[in-house]
Formats: sequence, structure tokens, C-alpha cells
Amino acid sequence: MLNRIKSHFLHFDWIIFSAVLLLSLFGLIEIYSIALGQESLSFSNFRKQIISIALGLIIFIFFSFIDYNLLKSFNKYIYIFGVILLILVLIIGKTSRGTTGWFEFFGFSFQPVELIKIFLLIFLARFFSNSAVKMRPLKSLILSFLGTSGFVFLILLQPDFGSGIILYAIWFIILILVGFDRKYFLIIIIPIIAGFFLAWNFYFQDYQKNRILTLLNQQENSLSDSYNVSQALIAVGSGGFMGRGVGFGSQSQLKFLPEAQNDFIFSVISEEFGFLGAGLVLALYFVLFWRLLLTVKKCNDDFAIFFVLGAMVLIFIEMFINIGMNMGVIPVVGISLPFVSYGGSGIIANFILIGIIENMVIRNKA
Repeated sequence: MLNRIKSHFLHFDWIIFSAVLLLSLFGLIEIYSIALGQESLSFSNFRKQIISIALGLIIFIFFSFIDYNLLKSFNKYIYIFGVILLILVLIIGKTSRGTTGWFEFFGFSFQPVELIKIFLLIFLARFFSNSAVKMRPLKSLILSFLGTSGFVFLILLQPDFGSGIILYAIWFIILILVGFDRKYFLIIIIPIIAGFFLAWNFYFQDYQKNRILTLLNQQENSLSDSYNVSQALIAVGSGGFMGRGVGFGSQSQLKFLPEAQNDFIFSVISEEFGFLGAGLVLALYFVLFWRLLLTVKKCNDDFAIFFVLGAMVLIFIEMFINIGMNMGVIPVVGISLPFVSYGGSGIIANFILIGIIENMVIRNKA
């Protein structure tokens, strides 16, 4: 038994683990720093984040021992479980800032949509690993779209537009990676344009439209709709090369920067650690993507290949959107920075994701 455990950890990709752990610690430092600027000096969010990281590490180790082939075998049941979670959260979930997307128990909240992202990766990896996909590309495109839409539809009912975009983006990019013919993408683009037009007129709330419109004209609305982005840009610029130091960021400490520990934590890092700190965070993501790409090359079955590629897509999209929000080039849609932002749901789900990938690393070495 001990030899098996020893062998298990010897085959770990410790570079992947180290990268995500350092990113989490980076976020923890900034959450502590933000707490210093609170009037009541409350460290409750800092303590919750420590608990989330600790729980995430335990679950990470658990999933690293679970044979990933079980996920492939039970993918239908996992998908159904995901649908049930999204229905339940609409019925009994907690509503915060107009979105009904959290289960709350014992003072902790959990957002099931973070798990749904992993469930979608399992569904798509299993679907596209089927050899019949290449023989019936149009049917496969439609069925994979419908499978993705099942999750997205329920998520939009919350409503959580940002997560819906991410799920569709994962599906779309995986289509490219699978190698679908270009003509099929024309079939996709037309409904996307039509869907955006319908959403703009019948689904988007005024504040969502304003986020997009003010992105195009930030200076005119710098003190109203684009306030968040303006403050984020000030924070990024004020950090300089070396940063102001932990606890000395004026934008975050004086509460000019809203959602500092979540949506705009990259701005806090840039302000307090400067260009060097922001560059280190980006370097850690680069190392993570590099190791995940090496994992793809070593995997010997299509399910593992598509799952790891999907995980790379998911982490990259969330990173790109979050940093883009902080830099004022993407509308604010409430997407956290993976492994860094405050939020137990995201931390735990991300560690589950990495735990599954570690199991793939180990089993493809055996």
C-alpha cells in the first residue's frame, strides 16, 4: 500500500502542482492585503480562502487517485447530475446581486456553475473521442451544440451571462482543435450573430449593455458606467515596475477599486507588486500551459487528450477575460482569475480539474 502511494506521488507532475499552488498563494497574499484596508479589519474572507485552498488540496489528492476512465464511463450520469444541480439552484439557491446561482450552507456558499465547467469538459471529451464523430461531422456538431446548450440555457436563467459565454467558447474552440472543416464554422457564425442580436434586444439588462457600450467610449463615461475599469487601469498604472508594496495600494486600500479580491485582483497585484509581480503571475500561467501541453503529447487516448486540451482552453479563457477586464479591453462580465481570485467554488473546482489531470499524467506514464 505504501509503495503504491509512493509510486503515485513519484509520477506526479510536480511542476503543474507547484504552478497552481503558487498562483493560489499569490491570491491569498492579496486577499490578506485587501483585508488590511477594511474599516473593521475583518479577515473572514482571508480565513475562508485558506479553508477553500486546504479543502481544494484534499479533494485534489482524492481525484488524483480516481481512475479518470470512470469519468468517461459515467459521463452521461455526470451530465444529468449537472442538469439537476442547475435546476435545484434555481429553486432553492441563494440570490446575490440579481443572480440565483449559489447553494448556501453553514455560512459557506457554493456556486455549482464552477463544477458544470468540468462536467462540460467530460461530456465534450467523451463525445469527441468517439470515432463516429469524424464520419458524421454535421450531426456531431449539432449534438455537441445541443449538449452544451442544455447547460447554458439553465445558467442563463440564473442569469449568469459570463459563465454561459465561457461554456460556448470552450465548445467552439474544442471544435477547432478537433479539426472540423471550415464550412461548418459558417453554420455556427450565423446563429451566433443572430443570437447576439436577440440577446441585445430581449435578454441583456441595461447594465450589461452599458458595460459593452462604455468599453468603446470609456473616457466619456469615466465617472459613471466605466468607473470600475477606470479605477482598475489607474491601479495597474500606479504600480510601476516594482509596485507599492503589500498593503500600500491606494486604489484597493482606499476602496476605489470595486470587487478588488475577485474580478479586479489582477489590478491589485499590478499595483502592489508592480510589473514584476504581474509578470510573475503570467509566467506561472505560461508554465502551467506548457506542462499541460506536454501532458497532451504524452496521453495515449483521445478522451484524456480532449479533456486536457479543454482544461487548457477553460483556464486560458478565464485568465484572458479577467486580465482583459482589468486592462479595459474586454467588458466586465464577472469572471474570476483562476486559482487567484477569492471564491471557494472556483478554487475547489480548479483543484478538482488539476487532480483529474494529474491522474491522467500518472496513468499515461504507467
